[in-house]
Amino acid sequence: MAQFVLVVDDDERFRDLARRLLESCGYAPGGDAGNVAEALRCAAAARPDIALVDIGLPDSDGLELSRQLTEAPYWVRVVLISADSDATSAEEAAAAGADGFIPKSELSCSTLRSILGDG
Repeated sequence: MAQFVLVVDDDERFRDLARRLLESCGYAPGGDAGNVAEALRCAAAARPDIALVDIGLPDSDGLELSRQLTEAPYWVRVVLISADSDATSAEEAAAAGADGFIPKSELSCSTLRSILGDG
């Protein structure tokens, strides 16, 4: 059964690209959002298995969103992403409840699966 993925990024073009990549990897679209407020509403309604979250968001940041999603009453795994490969450390990502961090330039099926332990 495919895992549902919520894509959170303020760049609509990147969200579309990420959705297509995720579908090619066997994941199912679980919604998308351009900011933290939308992401929280979408996650509460859709209950995604995974959230792919950009660190730089207009109304907060991905680290804070990761904390909120991983403390929600439903279980969501979070993978942080950023165009800046030095945006966060593995320790900061883990402290925010995220499973890991992937620079956007390295986002692929294999990097996502290696973080999520799917392959």
